[in-house]
Amino acid sequence: MSTQNVLDVLQDAFLVLIRVGGPVLIIALVVGLVISIFQATTQIQEQTLSFVPKLFSILLTLVLLGNFMLNSLISFTERMFSIIAGF
Repeated sequence: MSTQNVLDVLQDAFLVLIRVGGPVLIIALVVGLVISIFQATTQIQEQTLSFVPKLFSILLTLVLLGNFMLNSLISFTERMFSIIAGF
């Protein structure tokens, strides 16, 4: 396996990582930020207030984008197996 092949595999892996993990992380970040701003303005310092909306928003994101994420992972896995079979 040449250096270029390894770099291509790593590039594909990072792109799949961003495509699969990115939406969930962005949603969690936005919801956490909104809840933190709400807590700062109302001076409510309840720790569970940020946990429950984040949990529901992440679950909703996984339900809505789960098919896309699974297809991306399956496609990546098939590409990796075809590369391995080629050597």
